[in-house]
Order: sequence, then C-alpha cells, then structure tokens
Amino acid sequence: MAAFSFNKIVIFGVGLIGGSLARALRERAGATGEFVGVGRSKKSVERALEIGLIDSAVLLDDDRALELALRDADFVLIAAPVAQTEPLLRRIAPFLDPRTIVTDAGSTKNDVVSAARAALGDRVAQFVPGHPIAGRESSGPDAAIPDLYVDRNVVLCPLPENSADAVDRVAAMWLATGASVHRMTPEQHDGVFASVSHLPHVLSFALVEMILQAPDAALKFSFAAGGFRDFTRIAASSPEMWRDVCIANRTALLTEIDTYTNVLARFRQAIDTADGAALETAFERSRTARSEWQQGGAIKAADESAQ
Repeated sequence: MAAFSFNKIVIFGVGLIGGSLARALRERAGATGEFVGVGRSKKSVERALEIGLIDSAVLLDDDRALELALRDADFVLIAAPVAQTEPLLRRIAPFLDPRTIVTDAGSTKNDVVSAARAALGDRVAQFVPGHPIAGRESSGPDAAIPDLYVDRNVVLCPLPENSADAVDRVAAMWLATGASVHRMTPEQHDGVFASVSHLPHVLSFALVEMILQAPDAALKFSFAAGGFRDFTRIAASSPEMWRDVCIANRTALLTEIDTYTNVLARFRQAIDTADGAALETAFERSRTARSEWQQGGAIKAADESAQ
C-alpha cells in the first residue's frame, strides 16, 4: 500500500465514490487526517457522519461553514454528477486556499476541464481532473466500502497548467486506496469511456425500456433469468449521473451508438438470411476477445475483411 498523508480532505458528495475514498484511506491506508463532507441535503451528510465516513458535515448553502471547511484543506474531491462540476467549483472558488489541490471523480473529462477553466480562471492549475473506474449499483453513504478501488484503474487527465507535484499528490492519494493510476488526455479519456462504459450503460437502460414498452412486459420480466440480470445490472445505476454523462459526452457517445448500430445491422442481416457462418464467426471472435481481455491478454482489433 502506497504511503499517503494529509491533514484535511473535503469531499463534495459523500456517497459511494467519495465515501469509499474516505473509508479506503482510513481503513486500508491508516490515514489519520480529517474528512469533511459537504452535501446539498442534510440527510445525506448526517448519515455519512453517523456511520463514520466523515468527521464533520457541512451544507453547501452555508457560507460560513463552507469557508471554515475549506480553510487549510489539502484536497477537495468533487464526487458529484458531472453537470454539477462548474456550479460546485464556482461555489468554492471564493474560499479556496491557494495550496489546496482540487480533483474530481467525473466520468467525462472534456466538459469537466471546460467547467474548471470557466469557474477557476487563472487558478485552474489547482484542478487535476481524475476518474476512478469503479462503482456498484447501490449509491449513498451506506454503499461506501473500503475495497472499492483495490486493483481498479484511476485515470488522471493532467492540464498543462498543473504542477508535477500536484499531479503526483493526487496519484498518491489514489494509489493509497489500492488502485492503479494511469494518464490520458481528456480527448482520449472521453473516446475510450464512451465505448467501454457509457455505451454499455445506454444499452442496458435501453433493453429494460424496450421490454417495459411491450404489452406483455410483466410476462417477459417473470421469465427473465441470469442473462438478463447480467446484461441489465448497470441499469440499476443512478439515473441522474448517467443522464449527465450522456449529455456531457454526447459527441463521442453518438459515434459509438452509430458504430454499434452498424454492427447490429450486420447481425440482423445475417439472421434474416440465415447466414449461420457469419454469425458464428462474429460470435467466436467476440468470445475469444472477451476471454483474452478477462485473462489480461492483448486484444487485436478485427480485420476489416472479417467485418
């Protein structure tokens, strides 16, 4: 476990992501610093305080309490839906200590970088964009677990203005949770995760929506089993969060939806013409790739001729 120390971390959104960071640093890394939770609702931060995720709780609309919370903070983590990034950064900007490092846990990065530049201006160097690739279907303070980030990836998308020390400090924080830290540009990040994260969530929601619209929806749900459960597991995720992700990364996501639609059209054509050979070839290629991915092997893209 990487060594990491701090005096105070202020977490905006003490739910699954923010709460799990606090639990990981305290329970796995043995950190003794102070955790301050900031929330929009009294209920959520009081619950986080009650179960020991944080040491003190602050409401977002309380100027004096927010100012005191941010005073001498080493880190601020924005663990809220990405559409809230700019309003939250504008909210804290007047109280932000020059030495405080601000980072986020948002699933999109181009919009977050733009939000940080708009809200922080010439202090944007204090903001180090990040994205922990971890989650569960459950949310809220009670969903937080100390092992959420163990052997998971965290992507940092450093800005040209960031100091090497600020980026290294954010990396050290995530390494202390058991995560692996990687770096990408915001553009790389949004393209990659539109494909492997955002599109799968849209497809999962879409399948459930399709069945809901059927006149025999109740009958279909009554016979749904393991395959349906596995495919739609992520449709239990936060609607607010995924609404914001889809809109924030819509350019890259629309490209992936169009590409997926083209593949689905090929499959439809093969089914329509009873082309079993084409289906089996595609299914075998997919099965092999998934097996290699699961075992940590290198994945080769399908040749154009195989499509």
